[in-house]
Amino acid sequence: MRTETGPAGRIEVVCGPMFAGKSEELLRRVRRARLAGLEVTVVNHALDERHGTGTVSSHTGQSTESHMASGVPALLDLLAGRAPDLVAVDEAQFFGPDLLEAATELAGRGIVVVVAGLSVTFDARPFEPLPALMAVAESVTKLTAVCAVCGRDAAFHQRVRAGAVGDAMVPGAEHVGGIESYQARCRLHLETS
Repeated sequence: MRTETGPAGRIEVVCGPMFAGKSEELLRRVRRARLAGLEVTVVNHALDERHGTGTVSSHTGQSTESHMASGVPALLDLLAGRAPDLVAVDEAQFFGPDLLEAATELAGRGIVVVVAGLSVTFDARPFEPLPALMAVAESVTKLTAVCAVCGRDAAFHQRVRAGAVGDAMVPGAEHVGGIESYQARCRLHLETS
């Protein structure tokens, strides 16, 4: 049993399919931390330019300023010599598997790390690093969306329009897009072939 005292770092994961409210929940946690007087750093991946650079936005229109990072090394450079109380990372799936080690290291330094991202790809496969982060997190909030076909809870999303103009291709992953390219789907209406 540890007898040391000090700040308690931890990892919190907010995950689910597209349109489930992940960014909205991340923004809620950021607002609460700021109301409590905590120092907060918000980071988004540089690939996500859907709402402009330097902003994390929800589909409901909520937003906050953010730092843009092109990957885990840029994220760690941003935090070099700093120890915010909370680091909020949106679109965590784009940071790749190295985010697991980085989040673990930051939590070990006493920082609360909140990551939000897709837990599944458009073809219903686990989308790393979220599954690995979920395994080591102190808390996991798994959200669902509303199926675009029947209105049931949707744990998945699927691409309905590949190669939409303005979408950026993420190597080995998905297009960066929104409602023009993807729909939330329940298991019954998910089309993976």
